[in-house]
Amino acid sequence: MWRLKIADGGNDPNIYSTNNFVGRQIWEFDPDYGTPEERAEVEAARENFWKNRYRSRPAVTSCGGCRFLRGENFKQTIAQVKVEDGEEITKETATTAMRRAAHFFSALQASDGLLKMLLHWLVCSSTPFQVFCLYVTGHLDSVLPREYRKEILRYLYCHKNEDAGWDFHIEGHSTMFYITFSYICMRIIGVGLDGGKDNASARGRKWILDHGGVTFIPSWGKIWLSILGLFDWSGCNPMPQEFWFFPSFLPMHPGRMFSYCPLVYMPMSYLYGSRFVGPITPLILELKQELFLQPYNEINWKKVRHLCAKEDLYYPHSLIQDLMWDSLYICNEPLLTRWSFNKLRQKALEVTMKHIHYEDENSRYITIGCIEKSLCLLACWVENPNGDYFNKHFARIPVYIWVTEDGMTMQTFGSPAWDTSFALQALIACNMTNEIGSILKKGHEFIKESQVKENPSGLKCCLLLSMMPPEIVVQKWYGSWGSCFTYGAWFSLGGLAAAGKTYNNCLAIRRGVEFLLNSKGDDSGWGESWLSNPREGYRVP
Repeated sequence: MWRLKIADGGNDPNIYSTNNFVGRQIWEFDPDYGTPEERAEVEAARENFWKNRYRSRPAVTSCGGCRFLRGENFKQTIAQVKVEDGEEITKETATTAMRRAAHFFSALQASDGLLKMLLHWLVCSSTPFQVFCLYVTGHLDSVLPREYRKEILRYLYCHKNEDAGWDFHIEGHSTMFYITFSYICMRIIGVGLDGGKDNASARGRKWILDHGGVTFIPSWGKIWLSILGLFDWSGCNPMPQEFWFFPSFLPMHPGRMFSYCPLVYMPMSYLYGSRFVGPITPLILELKQELFLQPYNEINWKKVRHLCAKEDLYYPHSLIQDLMWDSLYICNEPLLTRWSFNKLRQKALEVTMKHIHYEDENSRYITIGCIEKSLCLLACWVENPNGDYFNKHFARIPVYIWVTEDGMTMQTFGSPAWDTSFALQALIACNMTNEIGSILKKGHEFIKESQVKENPSGLKCCLLLSMMPPEIVVQKWYGSWGSCFTYGAWFSLGGLAAAGKTYNNCLAIRRGVEFLLNSKGDDSGWGESWLSNPREGYRVP
């Protein structure tokens, strides 16, 4: 049975903490852990999710949630209230429902004070990225033994669409990118050519070939397949590291992009510039025959650079974009890979790696998210497979693993302070201090322990930005994931209120309030579709 270890740093000398590992949660498998009743409860949750997987995509009970509730000996003592259609909602009814929810949520608090949002980001498993890295570096068996692989496969099977495909978002349609990644992941961890639950391998491969083969995978996929040795680097559009030489005031400098973009493309560009290719194993040779419509050695790699399956194409390439790529591909790359000029490329690789190391140290080798984590880990291994940088990265892999009744996934973002601060705000707003005072106290201690006390660059940046004119800082109330417009309005209105602005003296607040009132549903609640983000317009579920 799976055991969740809280605030446990273990004995690995390559990890360190400034707050005694508060907020750290690690899953490990213990065959002797749990009572027969507890194991039966977990199996029942798994079976229930499988039966309802097409109706309810996200896992909501979680093995971790069960563990917290059992540890607190939680029993709900507040009676459930139900409001029939057409029945008036009274203050007493609403208060009872709020108290019931607050007591349940309080019971999910961990021993270190963390209040984790157990309903994770609604993405399909990010595990393939880590599996690819572990396969290339030769650490797959040590990190992912049998029980781990079993749960990874459970997650993939649970979130397979009815057309036998997958998408990065568990509510999304099947895409070439994620079907290919899921298929390769299954093959790497031991699923046969025609194996897998409900013929997952054969059906996934058929989807890929029916849609043109993996030459139609988008750019990130081409990069990863090149790393694995399943694609030729000449089939990728250029990703020059020399951009990091540009002065920071130029608009095309990577540092001026949204944070996630440079932090992902930075290690990608290092691997592209290095033209790194992992070991060509017998499995890789088999995959070369399984994933393409034509023989591998007959593919014209130059012509596949711009190919992208229509299911993956969120934004069609502009003519200018293709011209820039073609110019870099035809002129820049041949020049920088030849003698004398290749010294500039080598210098750019060194500068890029310096940026990677800075980001790694700044984040304690956890990084900003699972995709960047796998890329930075791999880049450090390419630089020195026995170096301290890789060893410190390797030691942090367990913090991304999360187990629920639908299997094992890699968390997209680790956000314990974020989760706890939001949860505490909600609990404080319930005005139930006399009932949940101990929960608030423990949460307060967690927040204090989570504060960055050394070189708090983020806090300094926020304080400096708060001194700038609103028209500079507040340009667009738009989030970067599901619920993006409601989410952006929430933060923006809260920030303006904290700055002393009110409905009466601030046009932005009046417009924000108008948006929220107009987007309220018939049941007086709010909801927003994840499609608001990719389609850049507010959409209801």
